[in-house]
Amino acid sequence: MSTNTPSQVTGYGAAWIIVFVWSFWLIVSRIANDSGLTIYDLAAMRYGLASILALPLCLYYKPWRGMRLRQIAALSFILGPVYILSVFSGFLYAPAAHGGIFMNGVLPLISILFGLVLLRSAPSLRQIVGAVLILFSAIVLAWDASATSTTNAWIGDLLFVVGAMFFGTYVLLSERWQLGAMQIIFCGTIVNAILYLPIWALWLPSGLSNAPLGPLLLQSVYQGFVPNLIGLLFIAHASRTIGTANTSSILAAVPGVGGLLGAVILGEALSPTSIFAIALLTIGLLISVRRRTRPPM
Repeated sequence: MSTNTPSQVTGYGAAWIIVFVWSFWLIVSRIANDSGLTIYDLAAMRYGLASILALPLCLYYKPWRGMRLRQIAALSFILGPVYILSVFSGFLYAPAAHGGIFMNGVLPLISILFGLVLLRSAPSLRQIVGAVLILFSAIVLAWDASATSTTNAWIGDLLFVVGAMFFGTYVLLSERWQLGAMQIIFCGTIVNAILYLPIWALWLPSGLSNAPLGPLLLQSVYQGFVPNLIGLLFIAHASRTIGTANTSSILAAVPGVGGLLGAVILGEALSPTSIFAIALLTIGLLISVRRRTRPPM
């Protein structure tokens, strides 16, 4: 009989911290639509502000020394502007609740798909049952939320799925390459800041100068530091210690927690259908999460 090691305990803890980080991010991103900032401004905050803290650390630790060029290129692209602008664009078409549903609710299925295609690893029956319940509850949540959405909400939903595929790939590579904290920070912030910020400053539309101070500070702190530094590091730790499948399954709780936070913070009422779907999603989450066993030596 096996027991959870200390590293596994911290891995589960890191994954659940990210659930709340991302759930609050949904709320903050929803408020961003009324701040006057463009999605390009939000992306600039994500890379530019985080790089202010990351640059001295990267210059000291020199994380690129332990990485191949293809790894730097792949990780930087996966965490780059295509990923984050797809996500921010999704909020322009679909309700913010859909972001949690389609970015996080489908992660277990993406994990299973990548495992089959890339690793030739067949999922267990328990994983399949849990993933089906999670997918069904995500669909129910999306259908229920569509009552207040526009006819173009499906465009946002597709963009969120694109974001989920990018992030699912990042979670997989974090485990497969055993990436260190500074390697993730280097690729996720420094490289993308160097590539993106000049393009944003010269050619992309910005509402930075006209944004009210309060919303500007909120978006700067949360978009600039919380998801891109704390979030990526905790995800990498969780992926290395409890595995990609467990991490993805726990992150599927974001739609439910995000819905509850929306009700508490923004006063958004949860319908009986949404409450049922959230409960079903939680059941699927608990079924999917499994203890990671060490491979034979």
